[in-house]
Amino acid sequence: MTTLVNRPKTGLLVIDVQNGVVGHAHERDKVVANIGALVDKARAAGVDVVWIQHNSDEMPRDSAQWQYVPELERRESEALVQKEYGDSFEDTDLESVLSARGIGRLFVTGAQTDECIRSTLHGAIARGYDATLVGDAHTTEDLSAYGAPTPDKVIAHTNLYWNYHRAPGRTAGTVTTQDVDFTA
Repeated sequence: MTTLVNRPKTGLLVIDVQNGVVGHAHERDKVVANIGALVDKARAAGVDVVWIQHNSDEMPRDSAQWQYVPELERRESEALVQKEYGDSFEDTDLESVLSARGIGRLFVTGAQTDECIRSTLHGAIARGYDATLVGDAHTTEDLSAYGAPTPDKVIAHTNLYWNYHRAPGRTAGTVTTQDVDFTA
């Protein structure tokens, strides 16, 4: 369990599911639908949904590329964290948002698998959180032209790696959308 004191609650992180990030992502529609199902499931269970939004020169604030995909709608009551780095904790208010809500256990979804998802998972574990990757609710673009593995292999490797990741006093792992249990 989490090593954070007085953090009994669970949160769902939705990372960078923005037009400019997932526009050409692997299995985009399937992944976005899975994230939508998880958001609905979290809301029904009274679990906080925390939205993470990347800012960069390629995706300036308020641009079409910067906007979340239209299939996913954040409620006004749900936290929105702006970031500029891969790790959603780095130089953001994510830690204070989670602390204020008593969250010590995270389910992680979004994009991109090989950048912001991996960085945030490691950032969470390093900070004492339990961090579970939802294996069918994250994606990445095809960077194989630059020497990277194809997206299906990047995703599969990340799911495999995170399923066996361990840290003292914390739990990690990979589950599917169908197997997410916000009450466990």
